[in-house]
Amino acid sequence: MKSHKLIATILTVGMTIAAYGQVNFDDYFMPRTMRLDYYHAGDATHEHFFVDEVIEEPYWAGNKSYLVDERNMGNHQFRVVDKASGKVIYARGYNTLFNEWQCTPEAKVTAKAMPEGVVFPYPKNDVVVEFYTRENATGKMHKRFAYEIDVDSYCIRKARPTLSAMDIHYTGNPANRVDVVIIPEGYTEAEKDKFMEAAKAFAEDILYYAPYAEYRDRFNFRAVWAPSEESGVSIPGENLWRSTTLDAHYYTFDSERYQMFEDYQRVLDIAANVPYEIIYVLTNSQKYGGGGIFNFYGISAANIPGAATRKTYSHEFGHLFAGLADEYVGGTEMSDLYFANVEPWEPNITTLTNLETKAWHELLPKKFEEKDIDHKGWELNPQNPKTPDYNEKRPWPVGVYEGGGYLQRGVYRPWPNCMMNWFHRIDVYCPVCQEAIRETIRLYVGDKNDTN
Repeated sequence: MKSHKLIATILTVGMTIAAYGQVNFDDYFMPRTMRLDYYHAGDATHEHFFVDEVIEEPYWAGNKSYLVDERNMGNHQFRVVDKASGKVIYARGYNTLFNEWQCTPEAKVTAKAMPEGVVFPYPKNDVVVEFYTRENATGKMHKRFAYEIDVDSYCIRKARPTLSAMDIHYTGNPANRVDVVIIPEGYTEAEKDKFMEAAKAFAEDILYYAPYAEYRDRFNFRAVWAPSEESGVSIPGENLWRSTTLDAHYYTFDSERYQMFEDYQRVLDIAANVPYEIIYVLTNSQKYGGGGIFNFYGISAANIPGAATRKTYSHEFGHLFAGLADEYVGGTEMSDLYFANVEPWEPNITTLTNLETKAWHELLPKKFEEKDIDHKGWELNPQNPKTPDYNEKRPWPVGVYEGGGYLQRGVYRPWPNCMMNWFHRIDVYCPVCQEAIRETIRLYVGDKNDTN
């Protein structure tokens, strides 16, 4: 009997992804998906991975020319290693809800586990999947776990599409498009039309702001219909509970507006009904709230009155798609996210530890000096009634303004305000965020040099 093999956890520092280079898709992969499900467990200081199962899914939507993401982004990374040659043939950075939970007060007093999974093109030959975690205090990646997969094992479960899917905005071959799957939460069987209208509005809202609007013909949006038993979503703080497909709820980590769900494997099951790369969940709620986690999933209330819906979508999509950090101060109970001696991996915040390694540095004025750093930038928080409106008509230069990543001191952002800050009084991304989004789009469509 052929089976999968567990490889002992390794705590050594791994090589950077950039050291491995790119590979030819047809040499190593077939055009369908392999998925490795596992449980992510631990507490504030301990981390464990427990394998659940390996699944074969029918579609692969990713580009075939940029399989190893070299940007060193994310608090976690996974790497698919060809067993015979030892070559890294696929790699991605990502974040998880569990990683955020580890920064909460609860994680200091108890342990927890959350279902997770990673997807990659189906290998032709046996592979080892390696998991890495970034150490907050140093910024270095450490290998935490590895799992060997026999690609011919009969233990690999074969998943097949069972849910209906609809094209919302289709422009071409998934291999060179950004493929977004839209999933309903809290919509009953009788509310399908309501969800479809919300899905269409979501696609238009994401493509509304620059630079997404410039790449309108490089995005595919599809919706998968997965109805819930009850209408609406759970709001624990109001003692309101609903039986829904994903069990999404507000008050995640005791934050009223943070609407999330813990079972990532469940949403992967639904997403697998179409070719996809990005997962976004629309909830049947008028209560403001949602979240976006880099290369994990995004979620938002779909029925917020007015322009707040569009801005919320775009803000959370910035987290999910391009790994953009929050640029505001406060608003979370999480701690130990950023350290003064470590440069954040996110492209739009800095601790000034190593800013010269970021594209941001190239956008600063040529004569920019330390004296030009705005240490009172946090006072420009839009929640301050003395703060003027900031919009695209004001010629704000890229600079270094203190306050970001939820911290008032020690973390800096590129602009006084931006869609990744308190976005209610602005309708534009700063130049640093725009460039990060463009770079990500170019990688997804399969050409690092493609400008449109």
